[in-house]
Amino acid sequence: MRKPYMRIPYTDVLAAPTIIPKSATTLSGALAALQEFLTAPSPSSISSLESRPSTTILTGAGISVSSGLADYRGTKGTYRVNKSYRPVYYHEFLHNHEARKRYWARSFLGWTTLNKAKPNATHFAIKHLNDLGLVKNVVTQNVDSFHSQAHPGLSTVELHGYLRSCVCTSCHHELPRDDFQNELARLNPVWAAFLQEILASGALDTENLDERRAKGVKTNPDGDVDVPGAPYTIFRYPACPRCLANPPPTETGTRATVEVDADGAWAPTSTAGVLKPAVVMFGESIHQTVKAAAEKMIDNADKLLVLGTSLATYSAWRLAKQAKDQKKPIAIVNLGGVRGEEAFYADLNPDQLGSQGTRVEMSTDVLLPPLVERLRISSTAHTGHQPSSHTAEVHGASVFKDMLS
Repeated sequence: MRKPYMRIPYTDVLAAPTIIPKSATTLSGALAALQEFLTAPSPSSISSLESRPSTTILTGAGISVSSGLADYRGTKGTYRVNKSYRPVYYHEFLHNHEARKRYWARSFLGWTTLNKAKPNATHFAIKHLNDLGLVKNVVTQNVDSFHSQAHPGLSTVELHGYLRSCVCTSCHHELPRDDFQNELARLNPVWAAFLQEILASGALDTENLDERRAKGVKTNPDGDVDVPGAPYTIFRYPACPRCLANPPPTETGTRATVEVDADGAWAPTSTAGVLKPAVVMFGESIHQTVKAAAEKMIDNADKLLVLGTSLATYSAWRLAKQAKDQKKPIAIVNLGGVRGEEAFYADLNPDQLGSQGTRVEMSTDVLLPPLVERLRISSTAHTGHQPSSHTAEVHGASVFKDMLS
């Protein structure tokens, strides 16, 4: 039996990309190449008599940078600017009370900023590509829930879970992250006061990394805020309320122990009732149903468009490999190198203009809104219909700037 896929950091140096086609080094050239990629017929779409080829989009942390969130390997990514960063691994979280204290303390500090962040121009452009009939579904590695906010009607698989909930490792009951945050504040009043001081200082609002460090904080992906020297060992977190009320059975048939202190914080004498973020942590296996759903999206697509990811986790890279093995065209838009990307384009016709594959090194929030407008104009010219009043500008760069103001 094949081992389940796990989310493990890939730390090898990624080579600089080769732009494909060569004209895609400019904005106009990149727009032309992506338009050709999205609209050109593919063998599968011709055989199924579809009017337009269907594309699955695979996204990563790079598309959420413009919403103010940190990524891993971008120009200001955590692995570049914070060399000492090390995420908490699943087995550590599951078996180590002190590791959970550290994780939840840092998550407590980062949740307010993460929770108020909003989808950006890229997320809304993806919605418009679906409106145009060019994009069928999305697989995302991101845990910020921006896709479901920006395009709730577009089928999306959250490959690595989501931060909007916590889940019990014993009974698998989910709890809204907002409710959990309130409990963390109640159990840790000194930390709650400290969080208000950090927010008042603006340390979590500035995009300047030096300013953040000067104010004593380091921000990392997935809402992790590190305050060097902070007393993480005194942080407390609640037990699963369902397990507390009704302790789950153990493998031997006895009842597990779930105990709390006088204030309701999980006690280390407990053998169950541990809440974790509803994300696939590093070293944790992706659930089989999620894995199968993502693979099915690749199977049913004519093409794959990769946005804002280096494909550094195997769980994402294998999906691109699956598309390649099925001889489906692949387009990648990412700042910086992508794991194994040379293999995705090894057999391309050097004279093709994007229909067989495209590689662009540009920011998605700069590229996708004008691409949507270009495709709209082309679609209107072919159909004779007037363009919708809901133009790209509604969710484009101008409104995106308002989100960050």
